[in-house]
Amino acid sequence: MTEKVAVITGSNTGIGKETAVALAAMGMTTVLACRNADKAAAAAAEVRERAASDAVSVVALDLSDLASVTSCARHILERWDRLDVLVNNAGGIWSKREESAQGYEQTFAVNHLGPFALTVLLLDRLKASAPSRIVNLSSFGHHAAVLGMRWEDLNADRRYTSFGAYAQSKLANILFTRALAARLDGTGVTANAVHPGPVRSGFGMDGDLHGIMRIGNGLVRPLEISPEAGAVTTIHVATAPELEQSSGGYYARGEPGRMSGHARSLPDADRLWRVSEQLVAAAGFSLPGWTDVGSVRRPEVSQVPRAGIPDP
Repeated sequence: MTEKVAVITGSNTGIGKETAVALAAMGMTTVLACRNADKAAAAAAEVRERAASDAVSVVALDLSDLASVTSCARHILERWDRLDVLVNNAGGIWSKREESAQGYEQTFAVNHLGPFALTVLLLDRLKASAPSRIVNLSSFGHHAAVLGMRWEDLNADRRYTSFGAYAQSKLANILFTRALAARLDGTGVTANAVHPGPVRSGFGMDGDLHGIMRIGNGLVRPLEISPEAGAVTTIHVATAPELEQSSGGYYARGEPGRMSGHARSLPDADRLWRVSEQLVAAAGFSLPGWTDVGSVRRPEVSQVPRAGIPDP
């Protein structure tokens, strides 16, 4: 049997690392796509030891920089001739509004736009390796995006709140998953989103949170579940035989979870896909389907929510 290949973003710690250990122990070649090279190398050594597998590699990936995303995808495509599982695990939350390398609001860029671009760049390899799976980590927190996607202010130029931006990005994860599932129907590639639960990991602990939010994050940590427990749903959705043909779902605690009304909106899912393509292309990066990126004028960042988003 051909050895399967799995790529897991943000796998130097927490849920991502536990997912890597599980998939490596199942015999998959496991690729840790991480921003911090030293932490990734240490995590890879731990994964090799715990999984009793030497088939563990590291690739550089900074989701806040689309140049890094495209470089990472190119590296994966050049080094491995198949891709069976892609887990978009990495994410973050920021107390203050920050911007990505391309000038997009950091939460939206890291939690959605970067994973979107990486996935699209790897889609052909996933299709060629079918049956294959894409797992996107979302959160029950997507329910807090009570007004849905803020199409008029995706870049949070007008108003930014830390949890508001996070909730919207988690809603975007599910909408992206549903748009993926629709586009991949009949290809043998499935896409599902998962809610791992409140996990005691490194999330929000790398200096991204400040003040009361950092204090609050520390206070709730004793009440959170372990990374091992948090990874159970991801591992289940990535490997369970009974889910081989299930796509477009949202899972929590290993079972189908409850999506918000906004998350169930297929028109919004399609709109987000088109918006994301435009934003990546407007920043000067090519995705499959874009043949002339140079013809796409990059809007001013402050105008992206108003001028760069097509109507439904």
